[in-house]
Amino acid sequence: MTAPLALARPDADQLWELDRQHLLHPWTNFGPFERDGSLVITRGEGCYLWDAQGRRYLDAVGGMWCTNVGLGRKDMAQAIADQVERLAFSNTFVDVTNDPSARLAGKLAALAPGDLNRVHFTTGGSTAVDTAARMVWYWQSCMGRPDKTGIVARDHSYHGSTYLSQSIGKRPGDRVEEFRYKEDGIWHLSVPDPYRRPDGMTEAAFCDHLVTEYEALIARVGADRIGGFFAEPIQASGGVIVPPKGYLRRMWEVCQKHDILFIADEVVTAFGRLGHWFASEAEFGVVPDMITCAKGLTSGYLPLGALIFGDRIWEAMAARGDRWFTSGFTYSGHPVACAAALKNIEIIETEGLLENAATVGDYFLDRLQGLESLPLVGQVRGRRLMVCVENVADKITKAPLPDGVNESKRISDAAEAMGLMVRPIGHLNVMSPPLTITKGQVDVVVDTLERAIRKVTDELVREGHRIG
Repeated sequence: MTAPLALARPDADQLWELDRQHLLHPWTNFGPFERDGSLVITRGEGCYLWDAQGRRYLDAVGGMWCTNVGLGRKDMAQAIADQVERLAFSNTFVDVTNDPSARLAGKLAALAPGDLNRVHFTTGGSTAVDTAARMVWYWQSCMGRPDKTGIVARDHSYHGSTYLSQSIGKRPGDRVEEFRYKEDGIWHLSVPDPYRRPDGMTEAAFCDHLVTEYEALIARVGADRIGGFFAEPIQASGGVIVPPKGYLRRMWEVCQKHDILFIADEVVTAFGRLGHWFASEAEFGVVPDMITCAKGLTSGYLPLGALIFGDRIWEAMAARGDRWFTSGFTYSGHPVACAAALKNIEIIETEGLLENAATVGDYFLDRLQGLESLPLVGQVRGRRLMVCVENVADKITKAPLPDGVNESKRISDAAEAMGLMVRPIGHLNVMSPPLTITKGQVDVVVDTLERAIRKVTDELVREGHRIG
């Protein structure tokens, strides 16, 4: 019998080359990737990451809006290991379930607002949004409205990367000519960005304008053809857009008037990012018909998403008794992922992380807003532990630098060299750190980011760009 091949652990350079030669990353930018490869991360603990060279970084990105309870937790590892030993897998199709899946469904129903007492587990946020869209069609058909299948979302929204969820979203840069998108039956409204509202328009008038736009769309298309409205309470990857005061509530009221389901995409905002289990009601006074969630549900320890929906939707779908809901995934309600989510929720509860996110998050935003005095910074915005810095060439006109300048990536690179990770998106630098972050760590983030912005600003001026 041939002895098994012993594979030596690759060193840092070998890992970099293996990745460069073999891996297609999400959102790969082929030219820079083939030239520069990737930053190889090998360890994480709390709010910190270490790369393959042993360098440490304060991760103000929070993985990707998701490492809410922090990395490297032995209690999370133990809960996962215990469940693997007890039951590593059991499908939840048709009439089979498992202990963690049932308990997590009950817990989410207890935490969710209103009558959102039903849960469908998915593999992540994209598949939760995909399922929500299909449930809109299903429910409207059950209500005797088979043509009421249209979907309304907003410009600059991000709802996932499946065919359907990416078609619902419309973030600049996500639509590429090599892919195809569903165009029929999906409409997009203006982004509710107060910073870039029309000149001379008050925020209240801007809110009126946005609601009127929605009502005009319904009148033009026909309420009998529109089944659901998708909205992130705060648009995350589309720019950390906090809508005008009263906007979400008024959009919900329009939905109620026309029997349009209101779907809150809380993949980012749920599980503490804004200091609440869910942001829709707590922050914006809206009890949606459905909530999609993922990310903070397990703090990124394992992939899991969920669609939480109301009793009235369930009752209509189940009314005849002979229908089948033919949607789901092999890993829906995966017992190990659900066990991780249960432990994650327990940690958030017992360690007071919602309260910490609120207190430290308010401090974070307050400190970051001091950066608005810098010539390159047009606006600091967000809420609590979901924030961004928007860079502009001209603070009066709010005109951005040309896309090719890539100033936000240069700022993130400069910060990375100083031991800080922030995320560049377009002309933004985005941050969403773990809920465990301290005020002292916030000071490090803000002070380091300021140095990085000043460094890049000086470089841009030397290159001949007019700033400020």
